[in-house]
Amino acid sequence: MSRVTARRKTLRVTPGGQIRRPDTLAVEEPLELRVDGQSLTVTMRTPGSDIDLAHGFLLSENIIGAPEDIVSARYCAGTDANGQNTYNVLDIQLRTPTPVLARNFLTTSACGLCGKTALDEVRTRTRFPLPAGSPLVDTDVLAALPAELRSRQTVFDATGGLHAAGLFTADGTALAVREDVGRHNAVDKVIGWALRENRVPAHDLVLVVSGRASFELVQKAVMAGIPVLGAVSAPSSLAVDLADESGLTLAGFLRGDTMNIYTGADRLRFPDTTAANGATLRN
Repeated sequence: MSRVTARRKTLRVTPGGQIRRPDTLAVEEPLELRVDGQSLTVTMRTPGSDIDLAHGFLLSENIIGAPEDIVSARYCAGTDANGQNTYNVLDIQLRTPTPVLARNFLTTSACGLCGKTALDEVRTRTRFPLPAGSPLVDTDVLAALPAELRSRQTVFDATGGLHAAGLFTADGTALAVREDVGRHNAVDKVIGWALRENRVPAHDLVLVVSGRASFELVQKAVMAGIPVLGAVSAPSSLAVDLADESGLTLAGFLRGDTMNIYTGADRLRFPDTTAANGATLRN
């Protein structure tokens, strides 16, 4: 299996002069997913937790709904110049054979869906509608989760070049954290972990991501039945629309003790000094 980091020569420029030295970088390699012999998609990812990534991706795309829907997932053809397996082709056999799978996945920004159509697609396709009002999460717990996520980003410490996603319980206990060059891959990896651990629908869990909250990430949370999504940075407008449409709690700008709550404030328990209408939240 490929390593998650690699060394490359670099010329570092500083006020004191120039230094030639190797730098540690995050590895980025393609992963081709084949389903029942069909090439389904190729994603650029950081090697590691590929089986989880495949499970999470297939769940997000509504191709599977339970871990037993997959009979096997194994690395197959794909060799380098030396004849060594690159571990960049993953063949998945489904329990129920599928017809020819379309490649215009909902997660693709170029899929041609308008905003309203995209919202309708996710709402009607999810197998796990979100429960109202649960879990109940203290805002101080939610505010602390980015730091918990960051403390588990071991590859980021070495490279400074990876996104992260984490699944937490409502009391802030970390269950799974994954890193990847693609934020969507990191989310697929933790959702795949949850699926394989029989934690989907994840109605009692909180998903936290290290960057922004795009439509794609909200979609993945909704498809996995995750009711709370927190992001260190901003959401997009369509992400907020989908969260509102689906009944998901979406928080952005989780930094220190402040945050913006965009949807689903009923799942959050505020300190006595904080009104749920967001009066003391920074916008």
